[in-house]
Amino acid sequence: MSADTRPQPIDNFRRFRHSFRHWRGQRPFWAGLLTLLAGIPIMYIPYQTMTLGDLSIRMATTAGAGSLIIGVLLVVLGLTMWFQQQSRIFAGVAAILLALVSLVVSNIGAFLIGFLLALIGGALSVSWMPGKPIAAPAADGPADGLSDEPVRLTKDTSPRGEVSGTTPGGEFDGGHRGD
Repeated sequence: MSADTRPQPIDNFRRFRHSFRHWRGQRPFWAGLLTLLAGIPIMYIPYQTMTLGDLSIRMATTAGAGSLIIGVLLVVLGLTMWFQQQSRIFAGVAAILLALVSLVVSNIGAFLIGFLLALIGGALSVSWMPGKPIAAPAADGPADGLSDEPVRLTKDTSPRGEVSGTTPGGEFDGGHRGD
């Protein structure tokens, strides 16, 4: 067995990167990532105990359970945007609404960090559209189905002598009559 037949780690990394790029292109990846990351500070900060020297500050509020629920829902909505692209609009609107609710419930949206991440992630999810696959051009003509020939206006044989929008072969090109 020669050294050339062994799989190279670089090739595996390239293959993984290519498959990840393809996977990422098929879904609202950045919307899901921002929404998922928005849930972390909203869940974490209300339960965090900060120390400043000898002084301990506990951020827990009576709405701590609400912050936990909002954070978990944002994480779930981020994963939903990745794995259920059909429900991306619902997930985006729900993320925006939860971001607005987190302003009141979760320490000003976990100090605006989680609020802004959820707002941007939800907006990206609502605005994302799946791309159309690129079709290979046909051998007999251009891919868009349009002819390279210019459209020539010909005299119509109607009694009024109007100009119609037909191609030299007589096909209708979408033009309209002059009335």
